[in-house]
Amino acid sequence: MSAEETATPMPPAPWIAAQTAQLLKQRGHAWLLQGPSGLGQYELALEMVRAWLCDAPTQAGACNTCTSCHAIDVRTHADLCVLMPETMCMELGWPIEEGALKEIDDKKRKASKQIRVEAAREAVVFSQFTRSRGKTKVILVYPAERMNNVTANTLLKTLEEPPGELKFVLVTEAAHMLLPTIRSRCLSYTLTWPTSEESLAWLGSQGVKKIEADVFLRAAGGRPADALGFANSGRNPSDWQAFPKAMAKGDVGAVSNWLPADLLDALQKLCHDLMASKSGAAPRFFKPADLPTAMPSYSALAAWHKTLSATARTVEHPFNAGLMLEALVSGAQRVMAAKNNAKCYQ
Repeated sequence: MSAEETATPMPPAPWIAAQTAQLLKQRGHAWLLQGPSGLGQYELALEMVRAWLCDAPTQAGACNTCTSCHAIDVRTHADLCVLMPETMCMELGWPIEEGALKEIDDKKRKASKQIRVEAAREAVVFSQFTRSRGKTKVILVYPAERMNNVTANTLLKTLEEPPGELKFVLVTEAAHMLLPTIRSRCLSYTLTWPTSEESLAWLGSQGVKKIEADVFLRAAGGRPADALGFANSGRNPSDWQAFPKAMAKGDVGAVSNWLPADLLDALQKLCHDLMASKSGAAPRFFKPADLPTAMPSYSALAAWHKTLSATARTVEHPFNAGLMLEALVSGAQRVMAAKNNAKCYQ
């Protein structure tokens, strides 16, 4: 992400702006923003950070025009410390510590997908520095579940007794994975879901066509940010609609350019919708007409769900991505052909 791109941020979605104004009315030095992906946790946290550090904040949030706001936009604010996995720093345009960046550039190691304990120690040191401007300093942790126990415990004392006017905002999609001691020291806030109409209107404002927005919002389970991610990935809406029947046929070609993690996510959604339809409930991620007419047995679906959940633990580190795609598609085909024998695909 270039400096020009980060210097001109898009205005927040309406439901994010409303929640920002709501949270800024409340007191507290540490917030834990939680909820499923795609609702805008990171965007809400960044709006809170901008307002806390803004030179001329309003009741609605930051002014978006002052020097402080600009410094956040270009990722150079001296009173803001961002704790993120290195992979996410690269994705979102946040700087990485010089020594760590050199190790990555020199191919001595790969960028970390976890929040490293070294970064947490630097955040503790940051908390002791005198403010460079304004009245407060902020530490943003995203996604907070990417802290291991050592990293979390490194932050714990500072989180409990912050020096001076230091604020924390932690963001997570999996609050249950955080240490109880971390959760207990924060004010928790669960993000609200936008309505379908709000989500579709926002997707339209991002340049997503109406017919695509409908399909991708359903594919994302009603989560607008995830739906925008689908749209920006270049996926064809018709491919998503054809996905269930392609899996029933064992068509690996239909997903040959997918990442294993993306295929696993789609299969878990398909399993959910098949189980819902089997019990008489409405499917969530696919239209009823997209699902195969012949339904697998309950036992087959339950065992498949268990298998997919186990696969999720290693899907980001496959030994061979192509073989994993074939194995996942083959397993889906066997499940969707299973009527009474749940063991035929395990």
